[in-house]
Amino acid sequence: MRKKGLVALCLAALMTTTALTGCGGNDSSNDSSTKNSDAGSSAKSEAKGKVYYLNFKPEADAQWQELADMYTEKTGVEVTVVTAASGQYETTLKSEMGKDEAPTLFQVNGPVGLASWKDYCYDLKDAAITKEVSSDDFLLKDGDAVDGIGYAIESYGIIYNKNLLKKAGYSEDDIKNFADLKKVAEDITARSKELGFSAFTSAGMDGSSDWRFKTHLANLPVYYEYQADGIDQTDAIKGTYLDNYRNIWDLYINNSTVSPKQLSTKTGDDAVAEFVTEKAVFYQNGTWAYSDIADLGDENLGMLPIYIGVDGEENQGLCTGTENYWCVNKKAPEEDVQATLDFINWCVTDDAAVKCMCGAAGAMPSGQDGMGFVIPFKKNLESDNPLVNIANEYVKNGKKPVSWNFTTMPSEQWKNDLGSALTTYASDQNDKNWDLVKKAFVDNWAKEAKASK
Repeated sequence: MRKKGLVALCLAALMTTTALTGCGGNDSSNDSSTKNSDAGSSAKSEAKGKVYYLNFKPEADAQWQELADMYTEKTGVEVTVVTAASGQYETTLKSEMGKDEAPTLFQVNGPVGLASWKDYCYDLKDAAITKEVSSDDFLLKDGDAVDGIGYAIESYGIIYNKNLLKKAGYSEDDIKNFADLKKVAEDITARSKELGFSAFTSAGMDGSSDWRFKTHLANLPVYYEYQADGIDQTDAIKGTYLDNYRNIWDLYINNSTVSPKQLSTKTGDDAVAEFVTEKAVFYQNGTWAYSDIADLGDENLGMLPIYIGVDGEENQGLCTGTENYWCVNKKAPEEDVQATLDFINWCVTDDAAVKCMCGAAGAMPSGQDGMGFVIPFKKNLESDNPLVNIANEYVKNGKKPVSWNFTTMPSEQWKNDLGSALTTYASDQNDKNWDLVKKAFVDNWAKEAKASK
């Protein structure tokens, strides 16, 4: 099978655990009929099996293609890396799994994604890569079985331009909660003509940008409801913190570079351009966005938690977690299953491979930048991404990271309906239209959760 398409892991990431060191080992299979092999030293003449990795974003395509070539050169094992178009991963996975040569390695976003694919997941409980994981928090389990392993830890929040914030007369020390953020943002808006910039970049609601708000921003009210109720998932969200969700959404859309009525046409590229050209102070995104905004200079980049006005949020850190879990297709031929186990173990234990995954500028053998991940494995390297290091500082200072509970959102349809409601509300901000958001959030959650059973 030829290599084709695009591929990417999700981006630069944050690890909230302490730095660890260690070394790799051979993979051991749960299936006694599957032979173990050492991918790092396999002779090309003895290479068996092949790997087909279906990944879901294009940001690191070149790096993954190069890493696949490195592994093939080293072992003789053929590695094909393919990605689906943006927003089409699940559809593509369903299509590819129906083919004779189905993916041997794929990914799910968490418990909800796993529900659709657990019958395909090889039990990684005894696999060598599982012994390299720095914390069991990064294992995706179904009962006692380990169906997936997180491979990149990420953080997101409100990235800000230190220079512009200073020009407006403020610093990060002035923003410790939602009330502070609101005061600063509205003051910048009131003086925007004088200052020459706005508070927030556009909250674009097209497909390249709406995930920041229908998923990542929506994580905050879900997180706080779960915290209050002592749960980690539900089939019936109550919407306890939807007023807080409205407050932060109002702040974003009414203190930005564009009219709220224009959000349906604004893209992710628009937001990046506004931030890089210093048209706005604040930009909600994650550690993975560093390469897009690096031209501002590391010394000029800061990152704040997303405050929504909940008691005690002064002790909140950034939103930290993963929705990237590797799963091995147990229905693939045995030699391909073993080849895939060997490949992913090599990715996180081989020094050169780890450098490619974790490194930044010039980390690849070709001289191109590495993937910039922080990987939740023993050989993780210190990051060159300043946003990752900022996120680590929050942890060191005792701030509690906000977990990624959006992986429990019941379906992609739920997110899309919420995004549509948010867009309608932005164009005409009244209680009636906010009721549409509440309905999309609460009623549709129950409906989609029931439909998935």
